[in-house]
Amino acid sequence: MAFVIWITGLPGSGKSSVASALKEEIPDSVILGMDEFRKIVTPDPVYSDEEREHVYRALVYTAKILHDLGHNVIIDATGHRKSWRRLARKLIPGYYEIYLKCPLALCMERERTRPDTHAAPAGIYEKGKAGRPVPGINVPYEEPCEPELIIDTEKETPEEAAGKIAGMIASFLKLKVKNQEVS
Repeated sequence: MAFVIWITGLPGSGKSSVASALKEEIPDSVILGMDEFRKIVTPDPVYSDEEREHVYRALVYTAKILHDLGHNVIIDATGHRKSWRRLARKLIPGYYEIYLKCPLALCMERERTRPDTHAAPAGIYEKGKAGRPVPGINVPYEEPCEPELIIDTEKETPEEAAGKIAGMIASFLKLKVKNQEVS
């Protein structure tokens, strides 16, 4: 029973760190990172609403195909619109949404001090202050209405978060197996 986990939150909330830690917990999973994905789909991004719509829909479709082939998928993407996450929930059985809640000031500090080796573009929040479209600055981030799990990344490490997510997935999968046996 394959699953898709979308780790959503503001830039700098810890999505990539949690996704990497979760991959350690669930080694047979595939990480679809928006930062890497965008480099292929839009090598010269403008971050317009139209471009984001196409990129996020392509990301959801890619996750769906991988899921349908039996792969466990971790989506590491801000996904600031509920409509994209709702699309994933509608199209993908075994879809789980994890919201990384983190104060904007801490997200900004993390983004400012992260190493140059990180896949995300540098200076996201500074670009937002200068007028570029950035979720949390001048583009609204629509918080999930009913995520399967909310993790406060100000208080929990990526490893603690990954442990919670892996435990949640294990519980959901056991419940699915039990329900199938009863049917």
